[in-house]
Amino acid sequence: MTYILDDYAILSPLRSKNNWLKLAIVGFGILAGVSSSSPLVPFTIALCMSFATINFGKIPAKFYFKILAVPAGFVLVSIVIIAFFFGEGGNLFEFDVFGYTLGVSSQGLNMALLILARTIGGMSCLFFLSLTTPMIELFSVLKTAKLPDSFVEISMMMYRYIFVFLDVAMGIKYAQTVRLGYHDFKTSFRSMVMLGANLFIRSWEQGEKLYLSMNSRCYDGKLIMYDEKRPVKMPELLLTGVYFAIVLTVFYFTRGMSFI
Repeated sequence: MTYILDDYAILSPLRSKNNWLKLAIVGFGILAGVSSSSPLVPFTIALCMSFATINFGKIPAKFYFKILAVPAGFVLVSIVIIAFFFGEGGNLFEFDVFGYTLGVSSQGLNMALLILARTIGGMSCLFFLSLTTPMIELFSVLKTAKLPDSFVEISMMMYRYIFVFLDVAMGIKYAQTVRLGYHDFKTSFRSMVMLGANLFIRSWEQGEKLYLSMNSRCYDGKLIMYDEKRPVKMPELLLTGVYFAIVLTVFYFTRGMSFI
């Protein structure tokens, strides 16, 4: 709970930059990554986004690569399955397992590499946005974009109370742990049931408090959000243009190209 993404976003120097420009950079990176048929384009996007997040956003490299390793770990399992069970053509290598022949074809390996590259590229774009822009400012952007007020406000409240309830749940679990509430399976199961029941009651109570507090402040169905005007400066446009040019150049020269 100490090192959540919003903590880094609030302290990041890129927080003061134009939010629409950051959204354009992220949107361009995601679209270019999923549109490319070569893994080099998503890998280039991941490299550029990681450099910008660590160098310009002042995010600790150890923390950044730690959170990036989480989706990478999930996708590694998927690409192993894709490499062995998808694709056509001759096998690059194969071996027997309990009488069955498993092999990796060039098409399957290229497909696996492309999925890995797209995942890393897309996640690096999303982490760039989440580590440099607090969620409250993203909600403000959504409101400025004329999305329904009810959608934006409900999303904002849900995001806020996720951490409230996590804090409550961690406090209850800590109290159970120091009372040996998890020393065996039976006691652990009973403690988890009690934790869920208490969290439901606390959630209900918190909702009632929220309803009363908003009514006492004359809530009329709309929340006012502060949207700070941040003009785009010329160096920012130049860096963005260089990034777009690099990605488009790699995209053009790697059309239809495969590693194997």
